[in-house]
Amino acid sequence: MDLSVIIPFLNEEESLPELVAWIERVMNANQYSYEIIMIDDGSNDDSWEKVIQLSDKNNAVKGIRFQRNYGKSAALNEGFKAAKGDYVITMDADLQDSPDEIPSLYEMIREGNFDIVSGWKKKRYDNALTKNIPSKLYNSVTGKMSGVKLHDMNCGLKIYRKKVIKAIEVYGEMHRYIPVLAKWAGFKKVTEKPVAHQARKYGVSKFGWERFINGFLDLASIMFVGKYGKKPMHIFGFWGIIVFFLGFIIGIYLTIAKIAFHQYNMTDRPLFYAAIVCVILGTQLFLAGFLGELISRNSHDRNTYNIDGKIGLE
Repeated sequence: MDLSVIIPFLNEEESLPELVAWIERVMNANQYSYEIIMIDDGSNDDSWEKVIQLSDKNNAVKGIRFQRNYGKSAALNEGFKAAKGDYVITMDADLQDSPDEIPSLYEMIREGNFDIVSGWKKKRYDNALTKNIPSKLYNSVTGKMSGVKLHDMNCGLKIYRKKVIKAIEVYGEMHRYIPVLAKWAGFKKVTEKPVAHQARKYGVSKFGWERFINGFLDLASIMFVGKYGKKPMHIFGFWGIIVFFLGFIIGIYLTIAKIAFHQYNMTDRPLFYAAIVCVILGTQLFLAGFLGELISRNSHDRNTYNIDGKIGLE
């Protein structure tokens, strides 16, 4: 199979038939073998019924339905696990991502031997104050912190080699940072391509201001987990030793001061309590490193979601 198209959605009953018909036209015109995996993230409208109807007409349309809303990251993660195409395309269901971009993205990732080609919406139809300006700030900070330089990190339209999406886990709100996750997994050939941005035709945006705060918190998590997720003792143990040693040195100083210089009433000196705090905190950090090692080596069900139904998938 050439392509898997993964489409997470929430309450998009109006746009789904039009989007699928558009994708079908593009795929047939280019003679691609494909599948469309649609993930219903707990919709409370008739979106799932639309997916059933679309699958009845075209067996390349497949679906996954969550029992409740888990978020876009969870939907993408399940789609990634189900995808069978050699290359995997993600796009939003609101018709703001154009399926006409698929052939050029497919050609670019194959000819350039890239791991990821990310869409870049240079001309946007979003509100400048609530979306465009915050997005530019977000992309700038993310690029400096992660080393992955993209103008539009959060663009939903991307294409991946299959080995990339099979090697990463997407959870929480980390769908915004899939290129960063891929980098930490060893896939560093990432580029971007300007793509068309369509004005929203149906419904309303599902994202608010809180996504920027959550986004930066998730970036901090990714940076930490990416560097120390497999070796938590290296961070907790290091600082535990530093803090414990500081407390130990203070304790030695106070002991020498009392014995050699006959300075009594050690408990009246603030340094005495600082030494105790450092020793206790250093020990706790060191133990946290051990616990982190145990957790990282035994965690196996972090991405478990209750799925209400599937179409065309085992």
